[in-house]
Amino acid sequence: MNWVPAYHFILASKSPRRQQLLKSMGIDFVVRTKDVDESYPSDLRGHQIPEFLAEKKAKAFVNELNNKDLLITADTIVVLNGQVLEKPDDYDHAYKTLSALSGKMHEVITGVCLSSTNKSVVFSSLTNVQFKQLTKTEIDYYITTFKPFDKAGAYGIQEWIGSIGIKHIEGSFYNVMGLPLQKLYEEIQKF
Repeated sequence: MNWVPAYHFILASKSPRRQQLLKSMGIDFVVRTKDVDESYPSDLRGHQIPEFLAEKKAKAFVNELNNKDLLITADTIVVLNGQVLEKPDDYDHAYKTLSALSGKMHEVITGVCLSSTNKSVVFSSLTNVQFKQLTKTEIDYYITTFKPFDKAGAYGIQEWIGSIGIKHIEGSFYNVMGLPLQKLYEEIQKF
Protein backbone atom coordinates (compact mmCIF):
# COMPACT_ATOMS: atom_id res chain seq x y z
CA MET A 1 0.00 0.00 0.00
CA ASN A 2 1.21 3.48 -0.85
CA TRP A 3 0.15 6.71 0.88
CA VAL A 4 0.65 8.76 -2.29
CA PRO A 5 -2.60 9.84 -4.00
CA ALA A 6 -3.00 8.87 -7.68
CA TYR A 7 -1.71 12.10 -9.16
CA HIS A 8 0.95 12.74 -11.75
CA PHE A 9 3.28 14.88 -9.63
CA ILE A 10 5.25 17.74 -11.17
CA LEU A 11 7.90 19.57 -9.19
CA ALA A 12 8.60 22.98 -10.69
CA SER A 13 12.02 23.53 -9.13
CA LYS A 14 15.64 23.39 -10.28
CA SER A 15 16.72 22.87 -6.66
CA PRO A 16 18.48 19.52 -6.21
CA ARG A 17 17.60 19.76 -2.49
CA ARG A 18 13.85 20.00 -3.18
CA GLN A 19 14.10 17.11 -5.64
CA GLN A 20 15.95 15.00 -3.05
CA LEU A 21 13.39 15.86 -0.35
CA LEU A 22 10.38 15.00 -2.51
CA LYS A 23 12.04 11.70 -3.47
CA SER A 24 12.54 10.92 0.22
CA MET A 25 8.75 11.06 0.65
CA GLY A 26 8.31 8.19 -1.82
CA ILE A 27 6.71 10.40 -4.46
CA ASP A 28 7.36 9.73 -8.15
CA PHE A 29 7.53 13.03 -9.99
CA VAL A 30 8.86 14.81 -13.04
CA VAL A 31 10.73 18.09 -12.91
CA ARG A 32 9.57 20.98 -15.08
CA THR A 33 11.04 24.42 -14.78
CA LYS A 34 10.47 27.90 -16.15
CA ASP A 35 12.26 31.12 -15.48
CA VAL A 36 9.84 33.22 -13.45
CA ASP A 37 10.50 36.78 -12.35
CA GLU A 38 10.92 36.56 -8.56
CA SER A 39 10.01 40.16 -7.78
CA TYR A 40 7.16 40.81 -5.35
CA PRO A 41 5.17 43.83 -4.12
CA SER A 42 7.17 45.84 -1.55
CA ASP A 43 4.28 45.88 0.94
CA LEU A 44 4.41 42.09 1.47
CA ARG A 45 5.92 40.85 4.74
CA GLY A 46 7.07 37.54 6.21
CA HIS A 47 5.15 34.48 4.97
CA GLN A 48 3.29 36.58 2.37
CA ILE A 49 6.48 36.82 0.26
CA PRO A 50 7.28 33.12 -0.33
CA GLU A 51 3.56 32.30 -0.62
CA PHE A 52 3.17 35.02 -3.30
CA LEU A 53 6.26 33.72 -5.16
CA ALA A 54 5.21 30.05 -4.95
CA GLU A 55 1.81 30.99 -6.38
CA LYS A 56 3.44 33.16 -9.06
CA LYS A 57 5.60 30.21 -10.12
CA ALA A 58 2.50 27.98 -10.29
CA LYS A 59 0.62 30.46 -12.50
CA ALA A 60 3.33 30.07 -15.16
CA PHE A 61 2.13 26.45 -15.64
CA VAL A 62 -1.62 26.99 -15.28
CA ASN A 63 -2.50 26.32 -18.95
CA GLU A 64 -0.23 23.27 -19.21
CA LEU A 65 -1.73 21.03 -16.52
CA ASN A 66 -3.73 17.90 -17.32
CA ASN A 67 -6.53 16.40 -15.22
CA LYS A 68 -4.39 14.13 -13.02
CA ASP A 69 -1.48 16.56 -12.62
CA LEU A 70 -0.50 17.95 -9.23
CA LEU A 71 2.03 20.76 -9.53
CA ILE A 72 4.28 21.65 -6.58
CA THR A 73 6.01 25.04 -6.53
CA ALA A 74 7.95 26.56 -3.64
CA ASP A 75 10.02 29.53 -2.58
CA THR A 76 12.22 29.98 0.49
CA ILE A 77 13.31 33.24 2.09
CA VAL A 78 15.58 34.09 5.00
CA VAL A 79 14.51 36.98 7.24
CA LEU A 80 16.76 38.74 9.75
CA ASN A 81 15.24 41.51 11.90
CA GLY A 82 12.36 41.94 9.45
CA GLN A 83 14.69 42.22 6.41
CA VAL A 84 14.70 39.61 3.63
CA LEU A 85 18.24 38.45 2.86
CA GLU A 86 18.41 37.76 -0.87
CA LYS A 87 20.48 35.03 -2.54
CA PRO A 88 24.04 36.33 -2.76
CA ASP A 89 25.42 37.58 -6.09
CA ASP A 90 29.07 36.93 -5.25
CA TYR A 91 31.62 36.17 -2.53
CA ASP A 92 31.37 39.62 -0.89
CA HIS A 93 27.57 39.49 -0.75
CA ALA A 94 27.68 35.96 0.75
CA TYR A 95 30.31 37.06 3.29
CA LYS A 96 28.23 40.07 4.33
CA THR A 97 25.10 37.89 4.67
CA LEU A 98 26.75 35.19 6.80
CA SER A 99 28.44 37.83 8.95
CA ALA A 100 25.00 39.37 9.58
CA LEU A 101 23.54 35.96 10.55
CA SER A 102 26.49 35.10 12.81
CA GLY A 103 25.49 34.83 16.47
CA LYS A 104 21.85 35.65 15.73
CA MET A 105 18.45 34.00 15.36
CA HIS A 106 16.76 34.37 11.98
CA GLU A 107 13.64 33.04 10.29
CA VAL A 108 13.49 30.71 7.30
CA ILE A 109 10.09 30.73 5.61
CA THR A 110 9.10 28.42 2.77
CA GLY A 111 5.92 29.03 0.80
CA VAL A 112 4.43 26.13 -1.16
CA CYS A 113 1.67 26.05 -3.77
CA LEU A 114 -0.15 22.86 -4.80
CA SER A 115 -2.07 23.24 -8.07
CA SER A 116 -4.28 21.08 -10.22
CA THR A 117 -6.59 22.00 -13.11
CA ASN A 118 -9.40 22.95 -10.73
CA LYS A 119 -7.81 23.83 -7.40
CA SER A 120 -4.90 25.63 -5.81
CA VAL A 121 -3.70 25.67 -2.18
CA VAL A 122 -0.95 27.91 -0.78
CA PHE A 123 0.68 27.47 2.63
CA SER A 124 3.93 28.25 4.39
CA SER A 125 6.14 27.06 7.20
CA LEU A 126 8.46 29.07 9.46
CA THR A 127 11.60 27.79 11.19
CA ASN A 128 13.76 29.82 13.58
CA VAL A 129 17.48 29.17 13.16
CA GLN A 130 20.20 30.23 15.61
CA PHE A 131 23.79 30.51 14.39
CA LYS A 132 26.76 30.46 16.74
CA GLN A 133 29.26 33.32 16.44
CA LEU A 134 31.02 32.38 13.20
CA THR A 135 34.69 33.22 12.72
CA LYS A 136 36.00 34.95 9.59
CA THR A 137 37.92 31.76 8.76
CA GLU A 138 34.76 29.62 9.01
CA ILE A 139 32.77 31.99 6.79
CA ASP A 140 35.59 32.22 4.23
CA TYR A 141 36.10 28.43 4.15
CA TYR A 142 32.39 27.79 3.68
CA ILE A 143 31.91 30.31 0.85
CA THR A 144 35.11 29.29 -0.95
CA THR A 145 34.42 25.56 -0.66
CA PHE A 146 30.61 25.36 -1.03
CA LYS A 147 29.83 28.45 -3.18
CA PRO A 148 26.34 29.03 -1.70
CA PHE A 149 25.25 31.54 -4.35
CA ASP A 150 21.97 29.76 -5.17
CA LYS A 151 20.82 29.67 -1.54
CA ALA A 152 18.58 32.01 0.42
CA GLY A 153 20.60 33.44 3.29
CA ALA A 154 23.85 32.25 1.64
CA TYR A 155 23.86 28.84 3.33
CA GLY A 156 22.57 25.29 3.16
CA ILE A 157 21.71 23.84 6.57
CA GLN A 158 22.65 20.34 5.31
CA GLU A 159 26.16 21.51 4.41
CA TRP A 160 29.30 22.04 6.52
CA ILE A 161 28.18 25.45 7.86
CA GLY A 162 25.00 23.86 9.23
CA SER A 163 26.95 21.09 10.93
CA ILE A 164 29.41 23.39 12.68
CA GLY A 165 27.48 26.64 12.94
CA ILE A 166 23.86 26.05 13.85
CA LYS A 167 23.26 25.94 17.60
CA HIS A 168 19.50 25.61 17.66
CA ILE A 169 16.45 25.37 15.42
CA GLU A 170 12.74 25.67 16.23
CA GLY A 171 10.54 24.14 13.57
CA SER A 172 11.09 21.92 10.54
CA PHE A 173 14.68 21.14 9.53
CA TYR A 174 13.45 20.21 6.04
CA ASN A 175 11.75 23.59 5.74
CA VAL A 176 15.20 25.20 6.00
CA MET A 177 16.36 22.91 3.17
CA GLY A 178 13.48 24.15 1.02
CA LEU A 179 10.37 21.98 1.61
CA PRO A 180 8.43 21.55 4.86
CA LEU A 181 7.88 17.82 4.38
CA GLN A 182 5.50 17.10 7.25
CA LYS A 183 3.23 20.01 6.31
CA LEU A 184 3.49 19.10 2.62
CA TYR A 185 2.42 15.54 3.44
CA GLU A 186 -0.66 16.83 5.30
CA GLU A 187 -1.60 19.23 2.51
CA ILE A 188 -1.27 16.54 -0.18
CA GLN A 189 -3.50 14.24 1.91
CA LYS A 190 -6.15 16.99 2.17
CA PHE A 191 -5.83 17.97 -1.49
